[in-house]
Formats: sequence, C-alpha cells, structure tokens
Amino acid sequence: MTATTTRPGGSVRERPPGRRRPRRRFTGRDRHDFWVFLALVLPNVALIIAFAYRPVLANLQYSLLNWTLGSPTATFIGLDNYVRFLTSPSSATILWTTLVFTVVTVGGSMVLGLLIALALNRRVPGTGVARAAVFSPFVLSGVGVGLVWLFVFDPTIGVLGSVLRTFGGTAPDFFNNPTLSLVMICVVYVWKNMGYAAVIYLAGLQSIPRDLLEASALDGASPTRTFFKVVLPLLSPTTFFLLVTSVLNSLQAFDLIRIMTPLGRGTTTLIYEAYLQAFGGYNRGGYSAAVSTILFALLVVFTLVQLRWMEKRVHYA
Repeated sequence: MTATTTRPGGSVRERPPGRRRPRRRFTGRDRHDFWVFLALVLPNVALIIAFAYRPVLANLQYSLLNWTLGSPTATFIGLDNYVRFLTSPSSATILWTTLVFTVVTVGGSMVLGLLIALALNRRVPGTGVARAAVFSPFVLSGVGVGLVWLFVFDPTIGVLGSVLRTFGGTAPDFFNNPTLSLVMICVVYVWKNMGYAAVIYLAGLQSIPRDLLEASALDGASPTRTFFKVVLPLLSPTTFFLLVTSVLNSLQAFDLIRIMTPLGRGTTTLIYEAYLQAFGGYNRGGYSAAVSTILFALLVVFTLVQLRWMEKRVHYA
C-alpha cells in the first residue's frame, strides 16, 4: 500500500511503501508550551484530587467501620453497615421517598419549565421582566425560600390555611402528615427550580431554525403537530441535558428538606438519611458513610444509564 502526503497548494506526493514519515523534532517552543500546560493543569488536578476524589475514598473507608462520630477509635466491620441498611425495615420507605421526590420534582420542573419557555418565546411587551421574574427563585437561597414557604403552609398562621378557613374549610397539617409533607416539599422544590428549566428551554427554542417552522406552516401542519413533530425532537439535546442535571440535583436536594421538615417525617430521602444518621442524634458516622456511598453509586448508575441509553434518542441538528 502506498502512503501519500499533501503538499502546500493541494498537490499530492506518493511515499514509497515501508518508509515512515520522519518524526517531528521537539523544539524549544514545544518544551515551553509543555511546561506552561503543566503549570496551568497541575494545580487544578491537585485541587480536584484533594477536594473531590479524596473525600470519596475516605467516605468509602469510613463506611467499613463501626465508628461513632467524634470518637477517636473505630472498629473494622466490613460490609455490615451496608447489610444493616439494606435489611432495615425503613430502607424501603427511604428509597421509595427518594424515587417519588426525584420523579415528581424532575418531571414537574421540566414540564412547567417547557410551558413557561413557550410563553416567554413570544414577542410581547414585558417579556424581559417576566424572564427575570421566572428565573429569580433559582438563584435564591434554599434556606430563605423554605422559611418564606413555611408561612404559606403553616396550618395556624399560614396564608393557605387562612384562605381555606375563609371559605369554611380546614387547614391541612402539612408538618405532621407524612404524605402532605412530601407534597409540600415537592411543590416548593418545583417552584424554585422550574425557572432554570425554563431558561434552558428558552435558549433551545430560540436556536431552532425559522426555516423549518415556516416550511412546516407552508405544508399545512397545525401548531400542535409542528410542536410534537418538529419543535420537540429538535429540543431533545436540551431535554437530555436538563434530565441529567435535574436528576443529579434532585437526588442531592437537602436545604429545603432540612428547613421545612427537620425531623424528616415523610421526606427522608437518601441524602437526608445520611445527615440524620451522622448529625441527627445517632452520631453513627460509619453507617452514614455507607448510606452516602449507596447514594453515590446510584448517582453514577443513573448518569451512565442516561448517557448510554437515552442519548441514542437525542437528535442533534
């Protein structure tokens, strides 16, 4: 087989078989660029190792110990912490609560965010103010948002209870009823995060070529058919990105749960169970580390499944 090389100007020169291309010499400029590259990359790699990978490995080590938080001694017990969690009667409830919270908050944020983005994509007066108002809850502190919403759901002094009593109803007890507590947390979490999904979807809508929408209209397609057959498939990269990031954020949601339901009655997800076991009075550091490791494994599995299977359905224009 004859190898070829391209000369400047487009002409092609054949290279005799068996004759290798001469290796490019490592010049002084290349060495300078290499050292600059190392000077820029190595500090960041060191920080990632120190503050990202090292805590993960340390958490994995603690999960194999019978260790009371703050105690100077610990006993190696192997996988007993994992076995105790997986065989505990409360584990099924915790996993179910985590699943319901993730599905409801991710689905609610994305659906409402898409509907808001469709409304904000129209050229009407006040669109800029509306976009800022929709996105602002996402940048607010979760602690502050939770405290404000407590004055809405409080059965005694809350706004919702006052309105219901005005019309002859009774105020639901959102704090002591586990099901209502989970509903309350989901509503507040969706309200806080749907603005993020709306802004990302709005950017996706504005990147769709107008030619495709005009061609669809000329072919007589209705707005509904155009949305499902043209717009929604072209938004699939945006939907895929939002799905991955929203699932990861929901599985790590903590601040709203801690502020609105500190006892975790009906709202104990995996990450909140890890907090309660370590800092909620039990001081079981090893057991908490095992719960955190299980959550980390679920995050990795969900991400890999989404990248492996769902990316095939994404249409990149």
